[in-house]
Amino acid sequence: MLIDDLITKGTEEPYRMFTSRAEYRTLLRQDNADLRLTPKGYDLGLAKVERLRRTEDKQSKSDSFVKFFQDTSVLPEDINPILKDVDSALVKQSDKMYKVFSRPQVTMDSMLQLTAVSDFVQAQELDREVLEQTEIQVKYSGYIAKEKNNADKLQRLENVKIPENFDYSKLKSLSYEAREKLNSIQPVTIAQASRVSGVNPSDISVLLVYLGR
Repeated sequence: MLIDDLITKGTEEPYRMFTSRAEYRTLLRQDNADLRLTPKGYDLGLAKVERLRRTEDKQSKSDSFVKFFQDTSVLPEDINPILKDVDSALVKQSDKMYKVFSRPQVTMDSMLQLTAVSDFVQAQELDREVLEQTEIQVKYSGYIAKEKNNADKLQRLENVKIPENFDYSKLKSLSYEAREKLNSIQPVTIAQASRVSGVNPSDISVLLVYLGR
């Protein structure tokens, strides 16, 4: 990401680059850095097999716990006292734990007050790291899914090549800034063009139409 910024964003001082400029900050989080990078580190010989196995175990247990919340229902008489304590609207009928847990006021500690949840945690021997990762996956599931969808779309655009030394000035439908930036940078693919500062989605649409996509 940072190398790409040097090429496409005209950054002249590398120390001014931040991960906040990454296109998909919701996916590139601190809490999931071990899950994302440990397999790569292992492949490069930087992480031992024991660390890889611990990471895989954490991923597996987190996924299992999320599925538990998705599949398990909770009765009003069990959840309403907890909701009342956190000043959240009460429920009138049985509902999936996942839906209740998604509420901003409801935390993992809140859900652990339910016997079914605490029993699952004890039976599966889930540690605090797994509990934290599960809570994040539940709370931000909508944002994460949207970000993954956008990332998949951009990945497909990586295969759409732009002719070498393409003259963007002849595409009058592009904004003036886009024509100027693209002529200067000469991106290789549509995906790279989309990451250039000053190039907006409508500019990318114009390029796709011109390239017959």
